[in-house]
Amino acid sequence: MNLTCIECKNQVDLSSYSDLAMDSVVECQTCGITLLVTSIDDNTVSVEIMDEGK
Repeated sequence: MNLTCIECKNQVDLSSYSDLAMDSVVECQTCGITLLVTSIDDNTVSVEIMDEGK
């Protein structure tokens, strides 16, 4: 699945999230922002900012 961070625009590695579903929380490894999964469509994951990060 593909996810581009909406804050820093880098690719987020989702390989460690084996049970990814709506309302899952993921973290961008580049900028540290916490993202909430709002939808999963085919191989694209949509998110919104949950926490501004570190």
